[in-house]
Amino acid sequence: MLVVPGTLAAALLVLPLVTLVLDTPWGSFWDEVRTQAVRDALRITALASAVTVVACLVLGTPLAWLLARVDFPGRSVLRAAVAVPLVLPPVVAGVALVTALGRHGVVGGLLRDAGLTIPYTTTAVVIAHTFVSMPFYVLSVEGALRAGGEQYDVVAATLGADRWTTFRRVTLPLAMPGVMAGAMLAWARSLGEFGATITFAGNYPGTTQTMPSLIYGALQADPPGARTLSMVLLVVSLAILAALRNRWLTTP
Repeated sequence: MLVVPGTLAAALLVLPLVTLVLDTPWGSFWDEVRTQAVRDALRITALASAVTVVACLVLGTPLAWLLARVDFPGRSVLRAAVAVPLVLPPVVAGVALVTALGRHGVVGGLLRDAGLTIPYTTTAVVIAHTFVSMPFYVLSVEGALRAGGEQYDVVAATLGADRWTTFRRVTLPLAMPGVMAGAMLAWARSLGEFGATITFAGNYPGTTQTMPSLIYGALQADPPGARTLSMVLLVVSLAILAALRNRWLTTP
Protein backbone atom coordinates (compact mmCIF):
# COMPACT_ATOMS: atom_id res chain seq x y z
CA MET A 1 0.00 0.00 0.00
CA LEU A 2 2.89 2.32 0.72
CA VAL A 3 5.03 1.21 -2.23
CA VAL A 4 3.26 3.31 -4.85
CA PRO A 5 3.38 6.67 -3.02
CA GLY A 6 6.93 5.93 -1.87
CA THR A 7 7.99 5.21 -5.45
CA LEU A 8 6.33 8.39 -6.68
CA ALA A 9 8.14 10.39 -4.00
CA ALA A 10 11.47 8.84 -4.97
CA ALA A 11 10.82 9.57 -8.64
CA LEU A 12 9.94 13.17 -7.85
CA LEU A 13 13.22 13.64 -6.00
CA VAL A 14 15.54 11.65 -8.25
CA LEU A 15 14.18 12.07 -11.78
CA PRO A 16 14.90 15.83 -12.16
CA LEU A 17 18.50 15.32 -11.04
CA VAL A 18 18.99 12.39 -13.40
CA THR A 19 17.59 14.32 -16.36
CA LEU A 20 19.82 17.27 -15.48
CA VAL A 21 22.89 15.05 -15.60
CA LEU A 22 21.81 13.36 -18.83
CA ASP A 23 20.85 16.59 -20.64
CA THR A 24 23.95 18.54 -19.69
CA PRO A 25 26.10 19.27 -22.78
CA TRP A 26 29.28 17.72 -21.41
CA GLY A 27 31.22 18.44 -24.58
CA SER A 28 31.23 22.16 -23.82
CA PHE A 29 31.34 21.83 -20.02
CA TRP A 30 34.87 23.08 -19.43
CA ASP A 31 34.59 25.87 -21.97
CA GLU A 32 31.41 27.05 -20.22
CA VAL A 33 32.71 26.98 -16.66
CA ARG A 34 35.99 28.71 -17.52
CA THR A 35 34.39 31.93 -18.76
CA GLN A 36 35.03 35.17 -16.91
CA ALA A 37 31.38 35.45 -15.85
CA VAL A 38 31.47 32.03 -14.22
CA ARG A 39 34.79 32.73 -12.50
CA ASP A 40 33.43 35.98 -11.09
CA ALA A 41 30.20 34.34 -9.95
CA LEU A 42 32.08 31.47 -8.33
CA ARG A 43 34.40 33.92 -6.59
CA ILE A 44 31.54 35.96 -5.15
CA THR A 45 29.60 32.86 -4.16
CA ALA A 46 32.61 31.30 -2.46
CA LEU A 47 33.45 34.58 -0.71
CA ALA A 48 29.89 35.09 0.53
CA SER A 49 29.61 31.48 1.71
CA ALA A 50 32.94 31.60 3.53
CA VAL A 51 32.20 34.90 5.26
CA THR A 52 28.73 33.63 6.16
CA VAL A 53 30.22 30.62 7.94
CA VAL A 54 32.69 32.83 9.80
CA ALA A 55 29.87 35.18 10.83
CA CYS A 56 27.85 32.20 12.06
CA LEU A 57 30.79 30.92 14.10
CA VAL A 58 31.64 34.31 15.61
CA LEU A 59 28.13 35.71 16.12
CA GLY A 60 25.85 32.68 16.00
CA THR A 61 27.70 30.60 18.60
CA PRO A 62 27.25 33.15 21.42
CA LEU A 63 23.60 33.58 20.41
CA ALA A 64 23.04 29.82 20.52
CA TRP A 65 24.70 29.68 23.94
CA LEU A 66 22.45 32.46 25.24
CA LEU A 67 19.35 30.68 24.01
CA ALA A 68 20.43 27.35 25.47
CA ARG A 69 22.04 28.38 28.74
CA VAL A 70 20.73 31.76 29.90
CA ASP A 71 17.19 32.26 31.16
CA PHE A 72 16.21 35.86 30.41
CA PRO A 73 12.93 37.69 29.71
CA GLY A 74 11.91 37.34 26.09
CA ARG A 75 14.05 34.30 25.36
CA SER A 76 11.19 32.44 23.70
CA VAL A 77 10.41 35.51 21.59
CA LEU A 78 14.04 35.79 20.51
CA ARG A 79 14.18 32.09 19.66
CA ALA A 80 11.07 32.48 17.51
CA ALA A 81 12.57 35.53 15.79
CA VAL A 82 15.75 33.60 15.04
CA ALA A 83 13.71 30.86 13.39
CA VAL A 84 11.60 33.20 11.24
CA PRO A 85 14.08 33.38 8.31
CA LEU A 86 13.76 29.60 7.98
CA VAL A 87 10.15 29.94 6.82
CA LEU A 88 10.30 33.44 5.37
CA PRO A 89 10.02 33.62 1.56
CA PRO A 90 13.45 34.70 0.27
CA VAL A 91 12.05 37.73 -1.54
CA VAL A 92 10.40 38.88 1.69
CA ALA A 93 13.75 38.48 3.43
CA GLY A 94 15.27 40.73 0.77
CA VAL A 95 12.55 43.32 1.21
CA ALA A 96 13.13 43.26 4.97
CA LEU A 97 16.84 43.89 4.44
CA VAL A 98 16.09 46.76 2.05
CA THR A 99 13.69 48.24 4.61
CA ALA A 100 16.33 48.09 7.33
CA LEU A 101 19.56 48.72 5.44
CA GLY A 102 18.45 50.40 2.21
CA ARG A 103 19.39 53.98 1.40
CA HIS A 104 16.16 55.18 2.99
CA GLY A 105 15.95 52.42 5.60
CA VAL A 106 16.00 52.72 9.36
CA VAL A 107 19.70 51.90 9.66
CA GLY A 108 20.62 52.43 6.03
CA GLY A 109 19.67 56.10 6.20
CA LEU A 110 22.14 56.64 9.04
CA LEU A 111 24.83 54.78 7.11
CA ARG A 112 24.11 56.85 4.01
CA ASP A 113 24.59 60.05 6.01
CA ALA A 114 27.92 58.66 7.13
CA GLY A 115 28.90 57.99 3.52
CA LEU A 116 28.31 54.24 3.58
CA THR A 117 26.03 52.43 1.14
CA ILE A 118 25.26 48.73 1.49
CA PRO A 119 22.60 47.76 -1.10
CA TYR A 120 23.83 46.51 -4.48
CA THR A 121 27.34 45.84 -3.22
CA THR A 122 29.25 42.66 -2.41
CA THR A 123 28.70 43.48 1.26
CA ALA A 124 24.96 43.28 0.62
CA VAL A 125 25.46 39.78 -0.81
CA VAL A 126 27.24 38.68 2.36
CA ILE A 127 24.58 40.22 4.61
CA ALA A 128 21.76 38.57 2.67
CA HIS A 129 23.48 35.20 2.80
CA THR A 130 24.16 35.52 6.51
CA PHE A 131 20.58 36.59 7.25
CA VAL A 132 19.04 33.49 5.65
CA SER A 133 21.76 31.04 6.74
CA MET A 134 22.47 31.86 10.38
CA PRO A 135 19.21 30.36 11.75
CA PHE A 136 20.33 26.92 10.53
CA TYR A 137 23.55 27.30 12.48
CA VAL A 138 22.07 28.79 15.64
CA LEU A 139 19.32 26.20 15.99
CA SER A 140 21.75 23.36 15.32
CA VAL A 141 24.22 24.56 17.95
CA GLU A 142 21.47 25.37 20.45
CA GLY A 143 20.13 21.84 20.07
CA ALA A 144 23.59 20.39 20.66
CA LEU A 145 24.07 22.54 23.76
CA ARG A 146 20.70 21.50 25.16
CA ALA A 147 21.38 17.83 24.44
CA GLY A 148 24.71 18.01 26.24
CA GLY A 149 23.14 19.36 29.41
CA GLU A 150 24.76 21.61 31.99
CA GLN A 151 26.18 19.01 34.36
CA TYR A 152 29.69 19.24 32.96
CA ASP A 153 29.58 23.02 33.16
CA VAL A 154 28.64 22.74 36.82
CA VAL A 155 31.51 20.34 37.48
CA ALA A 156 33.96 22.67 35.77
CA ALA A 157 32.69 25.60 37.83
CA THR A 158 33.10 23.67 41.09
CA LEU A 159 36.71 22.99 40.07
CA GLY A 160 37.35 26.71 39.79
CA ALA A 161 36.96 27.32 36.06
CA ASP A 162 35.50 30.68 35.10
CA ARG A 163 32.66 30.96 32.58
CA TRP A 164 34.92 31.63 29.58
CA THR A 165 37.24 28.72 30.40
CA THR A 166 34.25 26.44 30.91
CA PHE A 167 32.80 27.45 27.56
CA ARG A 168 36.09 27.06 25.71
CA ARG A 169 37.31 23.84 27.33
CA VAL A 170 34.07 22.01 28.16
CA THR A 171 30.90 23.39 26.54
CA LEU A 172 32.16 24.03 23.03
CA PRO A 173 33.99 20.70 22.56
CA LEU A 174 30.87 18.80 23.65
CA ALA A 175 28.76 20.80 21.19
CA MET A 176 31.26 20.46 18.34
CA PRO A 177 29.17 17.95 16.32
CA GLY A 178 26.33 20.48 16.30
CA VAL A 179 28.74 23.28 15.43
CA MET A 180 30.15 21.36 12.46
CA ALA A 181 26.72 20.28 11.21
CA GLY A 182 25.35 23.81 11.63
CA ALA A 183 28.30 25.31 9.78
CA MET A 184 27.81 22.89 6.90
CA LEU A 185 24.09 23.62 6.74
CA ALA A 186 24.71 27.37 6.82
CA TRP A 187 27.31 27.04 4.07
CA ALA A 188 24.98 24.95 1.94
CA ARG A 189 22.12 27.41 2.43
CA SER A 190 24.41 30.29 1.51
CA LEU A 191 25.64 28.46 -1.57
CA GLY A 192 22.11 28.22 -2.98
CA GLU A 193 20.79 31.59 -1.86
CA PHE A 194 19.02 33.56 -4.58
CA GLY A 195 15.84 35.45 -3.67
CA ALA A 196 17.04 37.67 -0.81
CA THR A 197 20.31 38.37 -2.61
CA ILE A 198 18.84 39.47 -5.92
CA THR A 199 16.32 41.67 -4.07
CA PHE A 200 18.81 43.35 -1.75
CA ALA A 201 22.06 43.18 -3.73
CA GLY A 202 20.92 42.95 -7.34
CA ASN A 203 22.54 40.92 -10.09
CA TYR A 204 25.58 42.86 -11.25
CA PRO A 205 28.33 40.75 -12.88
CA GLY A 206 31.61 40.90 -11.01
CA THR A 207 30.04 42.61 -8.00
CA THR A 208 26.86 40.92 -6.77
CA GLN A 209 26.15 38.17 -9.29
CA THR A 210 26.36 34.77 -7.62
CA MET A 211 26.12 31.36 -9.23
CA PRO A 212 22.35 30.96 -8.65
CA SER A 213 21.62 34.36 -10.19
CA LEU A 214 23.97 33.61 -13.10
CA ILE A 215 22.16 30.32 -13.68
CA TYR A 216 18.78 32.06 -13.56
CA GLY A 217 19.90 34.56 -16.20
CA ALA A 218 21.38 31.83 -18.38
CA LEU A 219 18.15 29.84 -18.21
CA GLN A 220 16.35 32.61 -20.08
CA ALA A 221 18.98 33.12 -22.78
CA ASP A 222 20.96 29.87 -22.92
CA PRO A 223 19.18 26.83 -21.36
CA PRO A 224 21.99 24.35 -22.20
CA GLY A 225 24.46 26.72 -20.53
CA ALA A 226 22.19 26.94 -17.50
CA ARG A 227 22.23 23.16 -17.19
CA THR A 228 26.01 23.15 -17.39
CA LEU A 229 26.31 25.77 -14.67
CA SER A 230 23.76 23.92 -12.54
CA MET A 231 25.98 20.86 -12.60
CA VAL A 232 28.68 22.85 -10.81
CA LEU A 233 26.41 23.51 -7.85
CA LEU A 234 25.02 19.98 -8.00
CA VAL A 235 28.51 18.56 -7.59
CA VAL A 236 29.14 20.84 -4.63
CA SER A 237 25.81 19.84 -3.09
CA LEU A 238 26.69 16.16 -3.43
CA ALA A 239 29.99 16.88 -1.71
CA ILE A 240 28.10 18.48 1.19
CA LEU A 241 25.80 15.46 1.40
CA ALA A 242 28.81 13.16 1.47
CA ALA A 243 30.32 15.19 4.31
CA LEU A 244 27.12 14.88 6.32
CA ARG A 245 26.38 11.25 5.51
CA ASN A 246 27.70 9.94 8.83
CA ARG A 247 25.35 12.26 10.70
CA TRP A 248 22.18 11.80 8.63
CA LEU A 249 22.32 8.83 6.29
CA THR A 250 23.53 6.34 8.89
CA THR A 251 21.03 7.43 11.53
CA PRO A 252 18.74 4.47 12.40
